[in-house]
Amino acid sequence: MSQSLYDRIGGDAAVNAAVDLFYRKVLADDRINHFFDGIDMAKQHAKQKAFLTMALGGPNNYTGEDMRKGHAHLVARGLNDSHFDAVMENLGATLTELGVPGDLIAEAAAIAESTRNDVLGK
Repeated sequence: MSQSLYDRIGGDAAVNAAVDLFYRKVLADDRINHFFDGIDMAKQHAKQKAFLTMALGGPNNYTGEDMRKGHAHLVARGLNDSHFDAVMENLGATLTELGVPGDLIAEAAAIAESTRNDVLGK
């Protein structure tokens, strides 16, 4: 059996490092950081780590809402493709900075991209 992307990028330690660095980048990004005003970032980190672990083929401990329901309040506040693109850019930069090989970044980006329509309520 081939290893999951989760295992190939380094498992739990890698996902934890990626989520922490990712949110540092997102919160410094004026294109999207306003969507996180008033958000409990410790809870957000935990939800994102569980989601990414599951999405990358690791253990599924994700108990959050589906992407459409979980982001509907942000769509109502104007979340659109340009914001999704900014998130994708920050994800790619995060994985690059952590030394993840390009082919694995492309695989992770394809998984993230597959959520676009649900996240944006399309």
